[in-house]
Amino acid sequence: MNTSVDGDANGSTATAVVANGGGSISSVIPGWFSEISPMWPGEAHSLKVEKILFQGKSKYQDVMVFQSATYGKVLVLDGVIQLTERDECAYQEMISHLPLCSIPNPKKVLVIGGGDGGVLREVNRHSSVEHVDICEIDQMVVDVSKEYFPDVAVGYEDPRVTLHVGDGVAFLKAAQAGSYDAVIVDSSDPIGPAQELFEKPFFESVAKALRPGGVMCTQAESIWLHMDIIEGIVGNCRQIFGGSVNYAWTTVPTYPSGVIGFMLCSTEGPDVDFKNPINPIDEKEDHNTSTVPLKFYNREIHAAAFCLPSFAKKVIESKTEKL
Repeated sequence: MNTSVDGDANGSTATAVVANGGGSISSVIPGWFSEISPMWPGEAHSLKVEKILFQGKSKYQDVMVFQSATYGKVLVLDGVIQLTERDECAYQEMISHLPLCSIPNPKKVLVIGGGDGGVLREVNRHSSVEHVDICEIDQMVVDVSKEYFPDVAVGYEDPRVTLHVGDGVAFLKAAQAGSYDAVIVDSSDPIGPAQELFEKPFFESVAKALRPGGVMCTQAESIWLHMDIIEGIVGNCRQIFGGSVNYAWTTVPTYPSGVIGFMLCSTEGPDVDFKNPINPIDEKEDHNTSTVPLKFYNREIHAAAFCLPSFAKKVIESKTEKL
C-alpha cells in the first residue's frame, strides 16, 4: 500500500493516490476524490473535496478524512469510503436494528469491526443490552473517528461498551460458546485481510459464539455488483446456521451502486422472523436517548429491506433450493 501527496495536505489543492494490496486505486485530484476499485470495475464515484482534514498510515491501512461539499466529513480507508456524515445513519441503523429488533431483549452483543463507533451508538439505544464487546483491529480508526466524527464515535462513551483492539477472527475463536445474543459484523469488502470475514470458518465461529436463537448480521455487498459473492455467502450460511437465513438491503448513496446488503442468520433454537420485528426500537420511549433520534430506521423500512428485486431473489432462492 502506497500513498503519495503533493501540495498542501490541509487544503483542497492536495493530490493523493492511494493503492492497496487488493488493487484499489483511489485518488484526490485538485478538488475531487474518486473511488476506484476492481470490486466495481468500469465505474467510479466522486465527491468534491473542500479540505483534507487528516491523512495517515496505520499498521494496517491508509486512513484519510476530508470535508466534502455535499456529504459533510468523509472517512476513507485504503481508498474506499467507509462513512459520510450525511448518510452514515442508513448503514449504521440498519445493520444494528435489523438483527436487534428481531429478537426479544438482547442482552450481550459482539461487534466485529465498526471502529468508527456508529454501530455501538445504535446498539446502545436498546435498554435491554447489558454488555457490548467490540473488536476492532485498527486503533487509528478508533482515534480518528473520536476526533473527527464525535457524533458517530459517541458509542464508545457508554459504560456498557468494552473495546478490544485486535483480530476479530481470533477473538471469535476464543469466545465462549453460546455467550452472545447477537453478533454484528461491520466489515470492509472481501479484499485482503477482510476476506476471512466472508468465509465458512468465520461463520462457524459466529454460530458457535451465539446462544440458541441468537442472531448474526454481517455486511453482505451490493446486489448490483456482487451477486456472485452474495451467492457464496448465502450458501455458506445455509450450511452453518440452523435457524433463519435472510438477505436484506438498504440505500447508502456514497457506497458503490448506492446500495448495500446484509446477511441475517439465526442459530437453531427459538424461531426468529427477521421480516417482522418484535422489538420495535422506533416505538419505544424508554430506550437510551443519550444520542440523536433515529434518522433512517423504522418498522416499515425494516420489513421493506427484505423485499428483493426479481433478479436477486431468483439467485438467492435458487441457491437455497440447491442445499
